[in-house]
Amino acid sequence: MPFVSIRILEGHSQKRKNEISRRVTEAISEVAELPMEAIWVVIEDVPGSDWFVAGTPVREPKGQ
Repeated sequence: MPFVSIRILEGHSQKRKNEISRRVTEAISEVAELPMEAIWVVIEDVPGSDWFVAGTPVREPKGQ
Protein backbone atom coordinates (compact mmCIF):
# COMPACT_ATOMS: atom_id res chain seq x y z
CA MET A 1 0.00 0.00 0.00
CA PRO A 2 1.66 3.28 -1.08
CA PHE A 3 1.79 5.99 1.58
CA VAL A 4 2.46 9.53 0.35
CA SER A 5 3.46 12.26 2.78
CA ILE A 6 3.26 15.82 1.50
CA ARG A 7 4.47 18.83 3.47
CA ILE A 8 3.32 22.27 2.34
CA LEU A 9 3.40 25.75 3.80
CA GLU A 10 0.32 26.35 5.90
CA GLY A 11 -2.38 28.53 4.43
CA HIS A 12 -3.59 26.44 1.51
CA SER A 13 -7.34 25.89 1.38
CA GLN A 14 -8.94 22.54 2.03
CA LYS A 15 -10.19 22.61 -1.57
CA ARG A 16 -6.61 22.88 -2.85
CA LYS A 17 -5.38 20.09 -0.56
CA ASN A 18 -8.25 17.85 -1.71
CA GLU A 19 -7.26 18.46 -5.34
CA ILE A 20 -3.58 17.71 -4.65
CA SER A 21 -4.54 14.48 -2.91
CA ARG A 22 -6.90 13.46 -5.72
CA ARG A 23 -4.31 14.03 -8.44
CA VAL A 24 -1.49 12.29 -6.57
CA THR A 25 -3.76 9.33 -5.86
CA GLU A 26 -4.84 9.07 -9.49
CA ALA A 27 -1.26 9.26 -10.79
CA ILE A 28 0.03 6.55 -8.45
CA SER A 29 -3.01 4.37 -9.13
CA GLU A 30 -2.42 4.60 -12.89
CA VAL A 31 1.34 4.07 -12.86
CA ALA A 32 1.44 1.37 -10.17
CA GLU A 33 -1.74 -0.29 -11.43
CA LEU A 34 -3.28 -0.24 -7.98
CA PRO A 35 -6.81 0.56 -6.86
CA MET A 36 -7.18 4.09 -5.54
CA GLU A 37 -8.37 2.65 -2.21
CA ALA A 38 -4.88 1.22 -1.66
CA ILE A 39 -3.21 4.65 -1.73
CA TRP A 40 -2.92 6.81 1.35
CA VAL A 41 -2.05 10.51 1.20
CA VAL A 42 -1.28 12.72 4.20
CA ILE A 43 -0.84 16.46 3.82
CA GLU A 44 0.97 18.23 6.64
CA ASP A 45 0.78 22.01 7.04
CA VAL A 46 4.09 23.50 8.11
CA PRO A 47 4.27 27.04 9.50
CA GLY A 48 6.52 29.37 7.52
CA SER A 49 8.56 29.94 10.68
CA ASP A 50 9.48 26.22 10.63
CA TRP A 51 10.27 26.08 6.87
CA PHE A 52 13.78 27.22 6.01
CA VAL A 53 15.45 28.09 2.73
CA ALA A 54 19.19 28.81 2.80
CA GLY A 55 19.04 28.88 6.61
CA THR A 56 16.32 31.54 6.76
CA PRO A 57 12.68 30.94 7.71
CA VAL A 58 10.26 31.52 4.85
CA ARG A 59 8.15 33.63 7.22
CA GLU A 60 9.30 35.21 10.44
CA PRO A 61 7.14 34.40 13.48
CA LYS A 62 4.73 37.18 14.41
CA GLY A 63 6.10 39.47 17.09
CA GLN A 64 9.74 38.85 16.15
